[in-house]
Amino acid sequence: QVQLVDSGGGLVQPGSSLRLSCAASGRSFSTYTVGWFRQAPGKERDFVAAIRRSGGNTDTSFDGSVKGRFTISRDNANNMWSLQMNNLKFEDTAVYYCAASSRRLITSQMWQANAYDYWGQGTQVTVSS
Repeated sequence: QVQLVDSGGGLVQPGSSLRLSCAASGRSFSTYTVGWFRQAPGKERDFVAAIRRSGGNTDTSFDGSVKGRFTISRDNANNMWSLQMNNLKFEDTAVYYCAASSRRLITSQMWQANAYDYWGQGTQVTVSS
């Protein structure tokens, strides 16, 4: 049974950092495109960041609102990936979901929630003073 478990959320002040982690089980996700989306109350689920294999390297993509503040990484040996979030802002408050896609995605597809097959249960990130 495939399962994604995301963790690491919390309540932090503006300017703080958090690291979210996604632990996958049930199969190897080393060849998958994996990433993070977020959903604020009353809003749609929005793309945050993703990482995919590109030849022998990896390729990342970030939403403009988080570029330069967030980084994404993966640990294929442990079937995990992480989102390091620095300089958090009020507008980063949301439930964050990890996701994985078995398909070979072009860049624009990486930004689309419907391109992902598997999802974590979500972890709440609240930025408040």
